[in-house]
Amino acid sequence: MISAEKATSKATALSPEWTAGPATRWYAAGVFPGKEHVAERHLRIQGFHSFVPRCEKTVRHARRLETRAAAYFPGYMFIALNPGLQRWRSINGTFGVRSLVMQGDRPLPVPLGLVERFIALTGKDGLLDFSGGLAAGASVRILSGPFAEMIGRLDRLEPSGRARVLVALMNGEIPIDMDARDLVAIA
Repeated sequence: MISAEKATSKATALSPEWTAGPATRWYAAGVFPGKEHVAERHLRIQGFHSFVPRCEKTVRHARRLETRAAAYFPGYMFIALNPGLQRWRSINGTFGVRSLVMQGDRPLPVPLGLVERFIALTGKDGLLDFSGGLAAGASVRILSGPFAEMIGRLDRLEPSGRARVLVALMNGEIPIDMDARDLVAIA
């Protein structure tokens, strides 16, 4: 389950009162591990718009499996700013932020369209949803659950959002029924 504070990243990046100027670009910033939500909150207070792509991650601890929202790029977040108009150096002193990714003495912008694509792939729950490219017979990687990080072949995709994946185990293919959101197509 995702808390409202953690799901605010998409709302922050897409808030209706914020309009990107012609010189506004997305920049990457290094953050302290697990402090993405702290950095988001303090950047919002300073008037910056940030975005942290998130996905579900399965964590094994004390013989238990727990699924929680985690940063898709651990230790990094994206910040929209115009370096010519905004005081971008204050970002480096923000709680939770290590520093902007720099090129010399200027922040290095991320490629055009990259963050916009992540925002478009973000669902209402604040998590990335890569299921758009799934088709029967395609090779897929399992993102969460007890079979996390395993590669399989998509056998069936149902309209309800469930999928059947054939995973090679013990000299055979084992069918696994799971949520299609936990799969990503691979080349």
